[in-house]
Amino acid sequence: MIFNIKEELKKLPNKPGVYIMRDKNDTILYVGKAVVLKNRVKQYFMKNNKTARIEKMVSLIDHFEYIVTDSEAEALILECNLIKKNMPKFNVLLKDDKTYPYIKIDVTSDYPNVFMTRTLKNDGAKYFGPYANPGAAKEMLKFIKERFQIRQCKNFKSNKRACINYDIKRCLAPCVNKVSKEDYKKQIDQIIMLLEGKTDEIIKDLDKEMKELSSKQEYEKAAIVRDKKQAIERISIKQKVSNINENSIDVIGIYKNEMSVCVEIFFVRNSKMIGREHYFLDNMQDEEIKVILSDFIKQYYLEKIDLPNKIMMQEKIDDDEIIAGLLSERANRKVEFKVPQKGEKLKFVEMAINNAKITLENKNKEKESIVLGLKEALNLQKLPRRIETFDISNFSGDYMVAGMCVAIDRCYKEELN
Repeated sequence: MIFNIKEELKKLPNKPGVYIMRDKNDTILYVGKAVVLKNRVKQYFMKNNKTARIEKMVSLIDHFEYIVTDSEAEALILECNLIKKNMPKFNVLLKDDKTYPYIKIDVTSDYPNVFMTRTLKNDGAKYFGPYANPGAAKEMLKFIKERFQIRQCKNFKSNKRACINYDIKRCLAPCVNKVSKEDYKKQIDQIIMLLEGKTDEIIKDLDKEMKELSSKQEYEKAAIVRDKKQAIERISIKQKVSNINENSIDVIGIYKNEMSVCVEIFFVRNSKMIGREHYFLDNMQDEEIKVILSDFIKQYYLEKIDLPNKIMMQEKIDDDEIIAGLLSERANRKVEFKVPQKGEKLKFVEMAINNAKITLENKNKEKESIVLGLKEALNLQKLPRRIETFDISNFSGDYMVAGMCVAIDRCYKEELN
């Protein structure tokens, strides 16, 4: 049966839902959500100003389908699920060649361990990160193992005698009942506060503990607490990044050039940066910043376990209220979007944008400068995406041999396919 696009557009309902664009091979090209399906889908086939990416996508559409939902929120969730499952080539896809490490504490255990992992699970444990620099995660883990007397063994079990870590005061030996669950938990609570950036609270607790030990004339134990306090004060100073008085925020900065788009995220907890990460988005450089932000946020945060209280960004997105509502529902607390206009918060967003710019410029810097220089030297309207070179050799005019070498930009090659 032949699919008549004009006729099918007339049948579209005035209801919220998700639309799916397909090519002649029935491959999904694009998945989108709409408050009103009839209005949104029609826009693709009207003669208006569309980006090069959407123009290319529309030219490949053979037929489309749609799924009606009861609300825009349902449509948003369905859209994200379909994108994740089908990975359509014209949607924003988060491609990243790195899996960032997290620090994990299995708080469901009686005597939790603290360790590094690259796998994020919804298993009741607490995860801290991600750490874009694995060395920073290892340094923090080393600090915790040295300053807190928690178990070092991977698999906890009862033993007849404690290991050497107990003798060198690196473990309280729960395996031989040298410490109660309550006292062990106090250390875990302090580690959690440290990883959340609540160092002021830890220092107050350690001050109190140190005074109590001194009053009991347990000076050796008091000295251990004092050394721990001083070490935490030093690491607290190293972590300070701004004067922002916020409990839990993510800061997103986007920078784009003619080659690509980079999204940079800073993770800030209690005015301390605990991590960062970045993503490169292909074929999105001609889109508006607010469109890139909206597509990125939906994919990134709707599947995330550890949600911030506030997400700061450089521009307001169209569907911020509906997304914020869904995130708040997942987190069981208010999650909001903010676009700072002045002060320290604006400076922090600008810092994220500047870092995105530097990250993008450093990516394939040599390739980018050559291609941009070639465009300028040859006075081209667009960047050269396919370059063909020929070499012809002969021997005194005879025995002529020719060779051709072709270089194709990866994004352009994907478009051809």
